[in-house]
Amino acid sequence: MGRRRSSTFSIKRRATEGLVFDEFGFAQTKRKDQKLQHRCHDYSYPQLNARRVKELCELLSYWNGSSFICRSQIERFMRMGIPPALRGRVWKCLLNIDKLRESSAFNYQKCLDEIRGPLVDLGVSEYGIISAIATLNDTENDLGSNQLPSRCPPDLAYSSADVTIFRQIALDLQRSFPTHRTLMGESPEAIEGQAKLFRVLIAYAKYNPKIGYSQGMSYIAAVLLMHLSEEEAFWALGVLLEKPKYLSELFDLSGEKIQHQAMVFHQFFKHRKPQLSKHIEDVRVSSIHFVMPWFLTLFTSLPCWDSVLAIWDLIMLHGLSAVFRTGLTIIQLLESRLMNLTDEAAVLPLLLRVPVDVSQHCVLLPALWSTEVQEWEIKCMNSLVLEETEGHHLGKMEKPIPPPLPTKVKEQEKSVDGPKLEAKNSVRKDSSVSGVKNVFTRLVRMAQCYLLDKDCQSGDSKPSPSHGCSARRRSSKASRTTSSITQSQIRAKRSQKGVSQQGSVSQTRGTLPGSTPDSDGLVKDSRPEPAAFRRMGSGPVGRVARRRSSLPPRVESLRLLRTRTPQSPSPSPSSPAQTLAHQRRKTALSRELPSRCHCLNKTTNPLRNTQESQLI
Repeated sequence: MGRRRSSTFSIKRRATEGLVFDEFGFAQTKRKDQKLQHRCHDYSYPQLNARRVKELCELLSYWNGSSFICRSQIERFMRMGIPPALRGRVWKCLLNIDKLRESSAFNYQKCLDEIRGPLVDLGVSEYGIISAIATLNDTENDLGSNQLPSRCPPDLAYSSADVTIFRQIALDLQRSFPTHRTLMGESPEAIEGQAKLFRVLIAYAKYNPKIGYSQGMSYIAAVLLMHLSEEEAFWALGVLLEKPKYLSELFDLSGEKIQHQAMVFHQFFKHRKPQLSKHIEDVRVSSIHFVMPWFLTLFTSLPCWDSVLAIWDLIMLHGLSAVFRTGLTIIQLLESRLMNLTDEAAVLPLLLRVPVDVSQHCVLLPALWSTEVQEWEIKCMNSLVLEETEGHHLGKMEKPIPPPLPTKVKEQEKSVDGPKLEAKNSVRKDSSVSGVKNVFTRLVRMAQCYLLDKDCQSGDSKPSPSHGCSARRRSSKASRTTSSITQSQIRAKRSQKGVSQQGSVSQTRGTLPGSTPDSDGLVKDSRPEPAAFRRMGSGPVGRVARRRSSLPPRVESLRLLRTRTPQSPSPSPSSPAQTLAHQRRKTALSRELPSRCHCLNKTTNPLRNTQESQLI
């Protein structure tokens, strides 16, 4: 047995020694084998010059994760292309690994020491976990059937759950990047890489039992180990799988989260590309069949690895929205080909194995940066899926139909509760109509609710137009109430003093807000006179009135104008003829003065004329 194992090890070692690896660590094979491995080695990512690399290093040296300037600058460098040598530092800064490590009481090395105890009892080494899959299968079957081997001690250091996790991780280690130099074959580098990946995954299962280990985590942890150290990769995995911004909505023990997000992407796909979505459904291909592999592995199945790393840069910056953005971009690039396919056997492989000409960095990344996905869109689609699932559950939980009542009881109920039954029937009709609402209508309603909630949470202090209208209404109501109060006071004062109608009209000029009574009982307006009124009083009538009055025309009342006697500048008559002529001019002027004053009041203050007409 030992000879056979050593011979196979030497054969695999010689096979791996003769391979040539590219700059990212993937084995370069012949062109006829590239289709089987679905891996391309012709990279087209842009390379920064020395000056840009220096600027990026300076940015990372004074990095502040909460600063908008730092994040905008790192996004600018992502558009230009992150150098492979600096990608680990960029991810470490974006994820803020050190903060989680300092705030957590979990000790990574202590956890590894606790894990090694069960492995020793099982007779399994962490450096040969793949070769121990058969042993783990046998042990799990024995624990499941409660038939423990006689050689095992009664007090075991491991449980059936530990053995199950060990076996699942060992199986996924075989599938995770079998052509990468750190995981391929049985070379010392590959054995060490497999042991690191196993330790990171099993330690995270112990660190967060709520999530544990699920399918797809091995791909994420393997990519992190390609750019970070072992413990840094562990904490980076913790940030990605725990924070809501990143992948906390994708991984759980039951697998319900990834199915829910696949349904959310399905609704999002229908909203953005309705014709293509309908065509794929007509071909009988469900979006869950290709969305779940994309999301679980974070697009690591793409043939061009430089594009994969650029997508990961965007995910580290924007989180889950970048995952939806990438999926939509790939579908948009494949739209013309998908519309020409009418067979399920051709559509699904095209989506699962994206062609090289579409996944190249020079093609995929410009399209990815030009595609925009807003967070409110994802939230609206999430609410839409939740609404549909709740309606489905409510439809299943309908109440049983009660037994039929006698005819007499039915007639009594119809006679007594006739209107109630009609109302219930109308409600049922309305609910049936609402159940057939268009998806777009519900989407618009959810978007409006989301935007209103966002405006309420922002706490802006600027008044809205509706508030301004209400304030104007309140001011107009207050002015009406004050004017009505002053008018009632004037009427009461007029009835008490017995003032004539003209005197009351003269007092109504002071009923406006801001007016004050003077010593003579008249009301003066303390407000500034409008320009229109000043222009109206500047004519010949206004000049005559100002010349014959010591007070301004705005304040002068009708009572004073009518009772005032005009002073004639002519000298006293010396003869009877001159006296008679003087008296005639005086009588004519006294007759003409009231009509002139009446015209003056109408031209100088139209607001007072309206109040006078109301009082009269």
